[in-house]
Amino acid sequence: MRAIILTCLAAAMLAGCAASDGDPRLMNVGAQRSPDEFAILPTEPLQAPPDFSTLPTPTPGGRNLVDPDPRADAVAALGGRVSAERTGGIPQADAALVRHAARGGMQEDIRETLAAEDREHRRRNQGRLLERAFGVNVYHRAYRGQALDRHAELERWRRAGARTPAAPPPQN
Repeated sequence: MRAIILTCLAAAMLAGCAASDGDPRLMNVGAQRSPDEFAILPTEPLQAPPDFSTLPTPTPGGRNLVDPDPRADAVAALGGRVSAERTGGIPQADAALVRHAARGGMQEDIRETLAAEDREHRRRNQGRLLERAFGVNVYHRAYRGQALDRHAELERWRRAGARTPAAPPPQN
């Protein structure tokens, strides 16, 4: 009888460990591939051309008008000109901004480099043996050293004399 009670108690305790908020795969440090939040993109609404008799010639492998263009969307959201992005040029008005942003140098393969570094970081911080065996979420502990304490950072900027109008007022 005592063994049955202990078994039930152990099963109940382990069942509580499985509870997590959200999708557990998104914070799985041991995953082979990071979740790609940009993998699912909605398409643009369909449009009828102004004149059906003058349709352009289809280009195999080309882009549809309804296909999402995240790069152009980002350029437009940041105040840039989408037409300049499509031609590959940088408008004269944005040249100074691009030079300032690239003042420390640019790395063309930054995504691949960061993905490799993150894979190595996740491999080194995948949790202890029992945490891996029971699928315990170790995401926050693995990335704790890279987290930003927003309150301390806000105070640091305020002590430096920077204006922070979007932040909550200082607490007295």
